[in-house]
Parts: sequence; structure tokens; C-alpha cells
Amino acid sequence: MADIEVFSVRNMPQIQPGDPLADLICSALNHGGLKLLDSDVVVVTQKVVSKAEGRLAKLSEIIPSPFALTVASELDKDPRMVEVALREAKRIVRMDKGVLITETHQGFVCANSGVDKSNVEPDQVTLLPLDPDASARRIRERIKQLTGVNVAVVISDTWGRPWRNGLVNFAIGCSGIAPIKNYVGKKDQYGYVLNVTEIAMVDEIAAIAELAMGKLSDIPAVIVRGCEYDPADVGIKELLRAAESDLFR
Repeated sequence: MADIEVFSVRNMPQIQPGDPLADLICSALNHGGLKLLDSDVVVVTQKVVSKAEGRLAKLSEIIPSPFALTVASELDKDPRMVEVALREAKRIVRMDKGVLITETHQGFVCANSGVDKSNVEPDQVTLLPLDPDASARRIRERIKQLTGVNVAVVISDTWGRPWRNGLVNFAIGCSGIAPIKNYVGKKDQYGYVLNVTEIAMVDEIAAIAELAMGKLSDIPAVIVRGCEYDPADVGIKELLRAAESDLFR
């Protein structure tokens, strides 16, 4: 295994709706004297992708439904935030202890449908990209146009996890990289055949990228170099567990 290097993409401007995100990433890399290499992984936060794509909502313009008002009262939440989360949800998974867990239209199970008011202007919240895989693909293709370099792109977001405290960055979209590294059928160093080992490659990359991003450093993109991954463009759906194999659904 090669050593893995992680480079922060610094000096990015505040992203506005309609901004050419891939162009700004490449410009910041050039300004910082960092060149992309083939097989690098460009990890971009959901927040700036959503901003660039105009996936924003103004809370002052949201009128909560009676159901949202009831849920907000039970969970002690802003009813406007609850209303936006419900609009972004395909179903409610759990409501308890001040937490609203939903399944989004994209198929993700997360808190508040991924609706978030951190690192945005007052009165605004960000929504998840409509199609994070398509977002990753556009960024990847544009980077190739600008630089001639073949990279993979992962879009990351910060979520909680059942059974463990603390937040971790997960991948919500990807392009140019197989989401799962499959070791089934391979032998370990003692000769045992692996039967079930499938590594969530893009989630691990998203997690390591967060260490170089931080939550307060205003670094929305990171380059991960040295990962041995399988090139593919199947998207994030391989990581979404089917209902028939989900023990908790």
C-alpha cells in the first residue's frame, strides 16, 4: 500500500448560487501551487455544492404545515426547519428524544433530511443536492476539461451514527470511483478466505478528508492522493442498503 497524502484546497471564495465550483477549485489549486495528478480524489463538501446549485431555502418564507407544527412542538425544534425537512423526506424513520430521522428522496437515512443552517447566511438553510452523483460527475468532467487530469470526485457530508457518539463525514455522491472495495474471495496474510469484507471506500475517503477540512477552517475541498481505488461511475447507490437486507427497517 502506498502512503496517503491529504492536501487542503485553500483560498476558496464564499460560494454563491451559480458559481462554477470546479473552476474555483482549480483556480485555488493553481494559486496554492498544487497540481492535480491522475487518480487523485477531490473531496468537496455538500455545503458548497448545494450553494453553487442554489439548493437553499429561506426560513422566513417557509409556512409550517399543521403536522410540522406538531412535530416541532414534540421535538422542541424550529417548525420551519421541520417543514423543510419534511418536504425533503420520502418517509419519517424515527422521531424521538429531540431527533428527527428521515429517509430523503435521494435514499439517505439521516437527521433532518440533511437540512442544515450552519455556514450559511442568516435565515437560510442548505438542502442536499438533488442528485449528488450527477453533481460529482459534473465537477469531475469539468476538472478534466480544465486540467486534462483524470480524478475521482467525492461529495461529503457530516452525519451522526447509530450506536456511537460523534459525527463523521460520509460520502453522499461520487464519480470516477467504485464506492465499495470488495475483498470477498481474497485471502488474508494467514490464508483465510474473506467472505463478507466489503470496505466503504468513499466513506473512508470522506472521513479522512474531514481531518484536513475541519468545521471552522472554511476549507470546502480536499485532495486525497495515494488511495488505491477501482475506477467506476456507478454512483453512491451501492452503499445504500436494500430494504430486504436492512435489519432495522
